[in-house]
Amino acid sequence: MKHLPNLLTGLRLVLAVFVFLALATAGGATPWLSDRLAGAGAYDLARWAFIAFVVAAVTDFFDGWLARRLDAASLWGAILDPIADKVLVCAAALGLMALAPNPPIVIPLGLILMREFAVSALREVCAGKGVKLPVTLLAKWKTTFQLVALAAELLVAAWIGLGLPDDTVIVAVAAVTAHALLWVAAIVTLITGAQYLAQARRALAAAG
Repeated sequence: MKHLPNLLTGLRLVLAVFVFLALATAGGATPWLSDRLAGAGAYDLARWAFIAFVVAAVTDFFDGWLARRLDAASLWGAILDPIADKVLVCAAALGLMALAPNPPIVIPLGLILMREFAVSALREVCAGKGVKLPVTLLAKWKTTFQLVALAAELLVAAWIGLGLPDDTVIVAVAAVTAHALLWVAAIVTLITGAQYLAQARRALAAAG
């Protein structure tokens, strides 16, 4: 039982890879498979990607909860958990771009990806100088905003965008809602990035 939290984190990494590959294949990025998955096949694959993403997002809550409940916190768990979160977010973002490079989502997805890589690099630089960047309160909610927004976009792509005509009212409402959630997630993500940058500047100035 002590290893269960880490197993859930590992499962999230595996599901993240599946989400990306499924969406990329549904979008035609793998011609040797995509040709066989035209129409309903691509729709089914995108739907499974959504299901896998939701399951992976749920494990993000349960691995931490179980680690505290079972008193099974570990160094590997502390390292892998944030990595798994970022991999899941990046997999869904890149998969959505491969599935359908829809203009309303490209910019917020790109901003989220750039922020994630920039903050990871910033943490590496600070760690090399013995400086730690504590997680801000908003940053704790940032991943939740991202996961909810990406799940909404995947739902639109899997059940609506690929399953119903694009001119129906339900498609329009669902798409606008998903895009709005994604922009909110992108804005929150950028704000937390600015917070980390300010922290790093103060900490490095004090250390130097």
